[in-house]
Amino acid sequence: MFTDELKFNGQGLIPAVVCDHGSGEVLMVAWMNEDAVKQTVETRKATYWSRSRQKSWVKGETSGNVQKVHWIRTDCDADVLMLGVEQTSGACHEGYRSCFYRELRDGQWEIIQEKVFDPDEVYGS
Repeated sequence: MFTDELKFNGQGLIPAVVCDHGSGEVLMVAWMNEDAVKQTVETRKATYWSRSRQKSWVKGETSGNVQKVHWIRTDCDADVLMLGVEQTSGACHEGYRSCFYRELRDGQWEIIQEKVFDPDEVYGS
């Protein structure tokens, strides 16, 4: 099976860098276990492993901000995945398109993106 070629860490996880399939913009980084990888391949919906909740979750199951997976790649060591996705609204639970919405400028973290949704409306306070 294709997952046999991947190198999961000691906790059975592999990091996944998630980017826009067209522009290459990095949207987020998450963790996947073997089942999440298989489910993502089968459904073409990005599925991840929550380390804090110790369970799988489909991106957008709560927020509606789904990720349709167009392609999956691995690096030369097969210990990192990259997913090319079509992102509905924002990827970040803070309401931004990308989790990488802050940039270091003159020694300060500055917000460089506009919010695309209100997280209080989506997740509640």
